[in-house]
Amino acid sequence: MLPPPESAAAASPVSHVVLVVDDAPETLRMLCDALALEGYTVLVARDATEALERFEMGVPDAVLLDALMPGEDGFSLCRRLKGEPSWAHVPVIFMTGLAETEQILQGFASGGVDYVVKPLRIPEVLARLATHLRNAHVSRLAREAVDVAGLGVLLLDSQGRIAWRSPQATRWLQQIPALAEGEGALRRWLLQLLDQGEALVTLFDGSPLQARHLGPGGPGERMVLLRQLQSSASASVTDAAARDPSQRRLSGAALTPRETEVLSWLAKGKTNRDIGDILGMSPRTVNKHLEHIFEKLGVETRTAAAAIASSLLLED
Repeated sequence: MLPPPESAAAASPVSHVVLVVDDAPETLRMLCDALALEGYTVLVARDATEALERFEMGVPDAVLLDALMPGEDGFSLCRRLKGEPSWAHVPVIFMTGLAETEQILQGFASGGVDYVVKPLRIPEVLARLATHLRNAHVSRLAREAVDVAGLGVLLLDSQGRIAWRSPQATRWLQQIPALAEGEGALRRWLLQLLDQGEALVTLFDGSPLQARHLGPGGPGERMVLLRQLQSSASASVTDAAARDPSQRRLSGAALTPRETEVLSWLAKGKTNRDIGDILGMSPRTVNKHLEHIFEKLGVETRTAAAAIASSLLLED
């Protein structure tokens, strides 16, 4: 059973962009009105050519795609979208008047994540769309999180259970003696972590592991970062700072923990919107943190701040 549809405003402080591709004016009008009422930003295309033009201008968060259109059909268009790496992550939901198994399988084979049958039932369309937007959002954050050097990543559901874990996080969790009792001990530890915000545990080799709750990773999801601390880390950073002017400037900047997190994601090339999504804050709040970071580092641009941070992040 599908969950009740969430409004876009409830799902994210930033409106999701949905591309509707259909050659029928009445379908376009009905969907545009319903999606706008739910808070979505709606783009429209009447055929495959227009759809590709919309993607060239800006990548939407999801696509509602008519399976059968004049000229290039929806199945072919979907294959082209999935064949482009920068577009492949966008969920495509087919709209079709065809309920035959062969057509449904063709839609999934071309890269679609779901389908709805015409005549459309708007509540069902909204429910399926909200579900796939949520899943795509969490998946994107998970993929990006894995890129953060030296960190393990956990995504927890609303009950504090692990919904996804990176390979590094899996290895570390298996090395914590206090959690050797099994899933029950792990669940209690995670709930305590969510309550306290941060925890420090010891691995089998005696090294400390830091766990930090970073807030929402998506609707109903929370993100936890794990990082192994070395006993010689402070000395290493001090020695490196003495050798490298960039690291000397960073080590003397006295950044807050939140500013450090924002700077680390900035160094990975993330936008304010991406950083806000990952850390559970608005893009405006991210910008405020960056203003303080620039002032403390004595720089004026994102590029300069990222360059200073990059060397230390690589050392970590």
